Amino acid sequence: MESIQWLNDLFTKTDSVAHIVMLYAIVIAVGVYLGKIKIFGISLGVTFVLFAGIIAGHFGFTAPTDILTFIQDFGLVLFVFMIGLQVGPGFFESFGKAGVKLNGLATTAIILNIVVMFGCYYVFFDTKDSQSLPMMVGTLYGAVTNTPGLGAANEALASVYHENAPQIASAYACAYPLGVLGIIGAIILVKYICKVKLEKEEAELEAQAEANVNRKPHRMHLEVTNKYLEGKTMKQVHTFLNRDFVCTRILHDGHVSIPNRDTLFHVGDQMSVVCSEADYEAIVAFIGPVIEVDWQQQDQPMVSKRILVTNPKINGKSFGQMHFSSVHGVNVTRVTRHGMDIFASPSLPLQVGDRIMVVGPEDAVDRVAAKMGNSIKRLDAPNIATIFVGICLGIIVGSLPFIPGMPLMKLGIAGGPLIIAILIGRYGYKVKLVTYTTTSANMMLREIGLVLFLASVGIKAGAGFFETVMEGDGLLYVLTGFLITVIPILIVGPIARMKFKFNYFTIAGMISGTYTDPPALAYSNSICSKEAPAVGYSTVYPLSMFLRILTAQLIVLFFC
Repeated sequence: MESIQWLNDLFTKTDSVAHIVMLYAIVIAVGVYLGKIKIFGISLGVTFVLFAGIIAGHFGFTAPTDILTFIQDFGLVLFVFMIGLQVGPGFFESFGKAGVKLNGLATTAIILNIVVMFGCYYVFFDTKDSQSLPMMVGTLYGAVTNTPGLGAANEALASVYHENAPQIASAYACAYPLGVLGIIGAIILVKYICKVKLEKEEAELEAQAEANVNRKPHRMHLEVTNKYLEGKTMKQVHTFLNRDFVCTRILHDGHVSIPNRDTLFHVGDQMSVVCSEADYEAIVAFIGPVIEVDWQQQDQPMVSKRILVTNPKINGKSFGQMHFSSVHGVNVTRVTRHGMDIFASPSLPLQVGDRIMVVGPEDAVDRVAAKMGNSIKRLDAPNIATIFVGICLGIIVGSLPFIPGMPLMKLGIAGGPLIIAILIGRYGYKVKLVTYTTTSANMMLREIGLVLFLASVGIKAGAGFFETVMEGDGLLYVLTGFLITVIPILIVGPIARMKFKFNYFTIAGMISGTYTDPPALAYSNSICSKEAPAVGYSTVYPLSMFLRILTAQLIVLFFC
């Protein structure tokens, strides 16, 4: 009997560390494996951890409430912070000309989600029941498949109701599965409502790609034929032309050199030039025609080498500040950042993780490589200090009331870290914070935070979940959740198409990003060979995530 007692204690002694670790390990592992199962080609993914936690809680496989709450909140902070760090670099850039319209449409959809939720609340539920509106908030965030919003709502409810906060995860779990299906189904309905032909949309994207050449680098060889340039310096030519270009090498009187700002132009010189494709024609017209040059036959050997920026001291410095040509005797033609090639304009700031193309004598290129760091090992380790400094600042900001005299009006442990992470991701280099984190490291920390949060919420909600579904308003949560999901999409989608003339694939990505729903993005990507769905998703995702978290707290604090 004693030999079996330890096993019994492991599963029943709820306050032991071994039991708590075992509980989370089982719930998370089972949830992740079940989440891989596809129904009609769609899986719920890691969100199935919530359902695994509900089942565990229902059968009494649980832990002390204060431990569950701590792990839930810590997981939420880690999750939203890593999201903010990921989207931060592109958050403000997403508000370009088309980005403003897409984010405006996304904001409209978010407001409509809330309006439909309140409409369903007043039509289908007893408004005198203090639990009804909080449960509808849970339904809302299940319908829009937004877990951070659920976390923010939970936190706000805890500050309002204290120990008697409603377990809104039950309503969230009821609405979530049909929410995933409803988003994809509504995207398909928009196609038929707007009479979209997918082949035509693909052709339009192809035409747009050819026209979008503002940042794409273009390499060419030119001969100087403009007599006006005789004796002019490189700096003067840049000023006259008013176009950014990089001259990587120049051939004069049979000798090759790396030009700098003081290099003189002479008629008959041959040069290798890199510029943005948008400036190609103007540069050719001003300097001279495109020619073929065999640089391998010249007297001074030159090399081209991709160098990885890993030196934290370089973080945030612009190409103009680095003086590559005048100080180091090399030229940088382009930057590869997040898988995209960008022309190396003087004002572009360098970031840790960038890969730069350097052209020059081999010994000079090697010296630049040493200065830049060029060590992949440095990037393998995540910048833990930056992460926890950011979380610390986020908790402080989230704890401050943003309306004096109203202590409950604060961003909380979800909104505070999210905003600080976005700011650090975008501007951290200005205060010497290295924010680079590999995609795999970011995803790992983010997923760990998410599964800890979902498991905790599920376990806490499990005790009363089946009573809510079978005896309570479970089916009503499913119905109202479906309405919350579909109605805004069927309004915003046609407006985006008919009024703003957006490509259907961009609309599909925008809807997926507004609902922060990866399965919907996966579907959108599967019907399009271009990157339009991903671009639409990433354009609205940062603002949508921020608004989902913020509005969750505002609804609870003002209406519950």
